[in-house]
Formats: sequence, C-alpha cells, structure tokens
Amino acid sequence: MNNKNMKPYLRESDGILSLQFDDWSTQSEMSIDDTDKLVIPYTRVIMSFLLLEPSPRHIAMIGLGGGSLAKYCYRYLPDTEITTVEINPDVIALRNEFAIPTDDARFRVLLGDGAEWVSDTTSQPDVLIADGFDADGLPAQLSSQQFYDDCFAALADNGIMVVNMWKGYPHYDEYMARICNSFCGNRVIVEVENDLNHIVLAVKSTVFPPAASAIRHHAKLLSQSHPLNFQAEANRLVRALPTSAVESIDGGKQDE
Repeated sequence: MNNKNMKPYLRESDGILSLQFDDWSTQSEMSIDDTDKLVIPYTRVIMSFLLLEPSPRHIAMIGLGGGSLAKYCYRYLPDTEITTVEINPDVIALRNEFAIPTDDARFRVLLGDGAEWVSDTTSQPDVLIADGFDADGLPAQLSSQQFYDDCFAALADNGIMVVNMWKGYPHYDEYMARICNSFCGNRVIVEVENDLNHIVLAVKSTVFPPAASAIRHHAKLLSQSHPLNFQAEANRLVRALPTSAVESIDGGKQDE
C-alpha cells in the first residue's frame, strides 16, 4: 500500500477482514479463521515465482497492505529472509489486526518509500515483489523506467521481479514496455482467472524462457509443503510462455 495521505480502515463481513481506503475498492483481505490463507486470487498467482525459484534466500516486497504475501512467505518459506517496505504508517499500525508477525531475525517491516529503498539497497534480494498502490492506482514512482531499471540492478544474479499490474491502467502498455526494456524482454505475463489483474514475472537471468519441465517439477515439489495448488499455477504459467518455447520442450503439448 502506498499512500501517506489517506487513512485506512477495516471492514469485516462473512468471516473476511478487509483493508479499505474507500467503500469501493478492497486493498487486502484476510480470512479470520485462517489468517495465513491467500484469499484474493492474484496473490496466489504472485506466488508463481516459486516455480522459477523454489528456495529464495531473500524476498523483498514493496507494499504491505494486510500482509497476505508476507505472512504466507514467512510461514511456508522458513529459511527465507523477508523485507517489506510500506510508505503509509497507518497501514503498518494495523499489522496486529491482520496477524502480521512481529519483526525478528528474518522478518522485518520498514517504513519508507519502496522506490527509494530499491535504488539504495545493497541486499540483492532473489525476489522483488512490487505490489504497492494508493487510492489512485499505481504510483508514478513505482512504474517509471528508472524504477524498473533500479529493480533490475538491485536483484541478485538470476533474480526475479514480480509486478501486480491492472489491465485497465491507461498506460498499461507503456508500463509493460518499460519492464521489457529493463529486463531485456525476459518477462512473462500471467493472467488471473476472472480478473483484470496481470502478474508479470521478469527474470534477470540471460536464460529465458524457463523450461516448462522444470516448472512442473518445481510444482510437484512445492505441493508437498504448501497449501497452494501449484500444479494449477504451473499450468497457468506454462500457458503464458511463448508457444515456441513450450513446443520445443514439451513436444507441443501442455498439461490441462
């Protein structure tokens, strides 16, 4: 979440606690009975980065919101360091209501501007998730060419940038072109079922696209320790890969 001027508030309905800045848009949702569950579909698709890197050393996130992604990673990736940068202190103030863990040796929530953090950090995260929004949508500082260039530079070798992008943005194509430019075209766009959210996985590695067989192998392994249906996410990701790449690896066949 990225707006210093609007105060967030909570709404509870049918066992779901939501984070709101107004009555029309929900910024985050949490199941009161299962606080680590990824309720909103796009958050589950974001976790597809594990199909490319199943054991990240360090994950950085821009935008805390209700902490859904941070909590999931903290619980199901016990060997991973997690850093979340949030610009709105009022959002951070609600961390207890959303059962966000307290800071410890491998988990921390920082108050600050995500774009500035990316440009200054020397931590070289393996994964960088850009999911910061304000009441007006995607902030300019989190969608500029400089920002995406800084993300590329900040990542570790073979690192992955994950961006939550709404297809309805007037400058959607321009944002995608900027990501392509920063990551030398090494990106895949994964659609969220019945939603206008698109998840972009941009890879710093010079080896692209990833092998479909490796994606499905990682899905099988991840399914042993995660509640998410990674087999379904693997199929979704493979379908998003360039057709020629999938055919060269799988003989032209994709699992349904």
